[in-house]
Amino acid sequence: MAKCFSFTTSRDRCYRWSFSSAGLRSTTVDIGGGTVIHYWGPKTHKPGKPTLLLLHGIGANAMWQWNDFVSPLTAKFNVYVPDLLFFGDSYTKRPERGESFQAECVMKAMEAAGVRRMSVVGLSYGGFVAYSMAAQFPEAVERVVIGCAGVCLEEKDMDDGLFKVKSVDEAIEILLAQTPAKLRELMRLSFYKPAKNVPSCFLSDFIDVMCTENLQERKELIYALHKDRKLSDLPKITQPTLIIWGEHDQVFPLELAHRLVRVGSDDRHLENNVQLVVLKKAGHAINMEKTKELYKNLKSFLTVPANPKLDSNGNGCKVD
Repeated sequence: MAKCFSFTTSRDRCYRWSFSSAGLRSTTVDIGGGTVIHYWGPKTHKPGKPTLLLLHGIGANAMWQWNDFVSPLTAKFNVYVPDLLFFGDSYTKRPERGESFQAECVMKAMEAAGVRRMSVVGLSYGGFVAYSMAAQFPEAVERVVIGCAGVCLEEKDMDDGLFKVKSVDEAIEILLAQTPAKLRELMRLSFYKPAKNVPSCFLSDFIDVMCTENLQERKELIYALHKDRKLSDLPKITQPTLIIWGEHDQVFPLELAHRLVRVGSDDRHLENNVQLVVLKKAGHAINMEKTKELYKNLKSFLTVPANPKLDSNGNGCKVD
């Protein structure tokens, strides 16, 4: 018998209503080369407000990861929330899969919207794209927030045992879960206190609606993120940067946050212009587990003139 109700589809509709109620509208733009970017943006862009770009991680579409933030943030910013390529309604016919190409495509979409200057917040995979945008388009990106995104990881870290998984293929099986068991494993890795006893029918429904489209392309995104990655190849960025991380992140361990701060001070990848905030009793999904704390830190960093109290190495650091 055909399934007559989908909790995931119903929730997705609620998120669409929520985004619309926050003053955002759904827009699709063809940026050429067989590439289309979908984003939520202001119904009316207000020149007097600063612009904020929110980038999601691997998982569902952008609405699921940013829903709790759009309403308060739209009071202070022109907020744009794109679906990255192969999520939501964004796609490309081109073969590129690296975060630098994602960054280029998002930038073209923002240019098509008339946006020339913005701050960028990226969670997890979105943090890789945010960092790449800051490196490629320094004249356009004013400030950067990197949330639980191991941009400074190296390919050898997997063999060195830094991660809970032993191979990229194992990581893909969890990150792109296709069974309730794997989705439960992802929840255990992503949350400090994962939900218990979630019915398998709910998990299967979420997988059917959110995790089956563009599966091969999403695998290629993860392979591209890891393959031949070296810290020495990480480009330098000069913008004020906030690094915010869950204390108990098991997807990208906290060591990668400290490594990025050390790189910022030693090799000047971040021009000594970096703050690190560690959220206690939080895992990888800080947008869901620590919504209020994340919003508070975003608001403070993005609206207050950047002049953090720095330590002897030139790095701002605090624990919430």
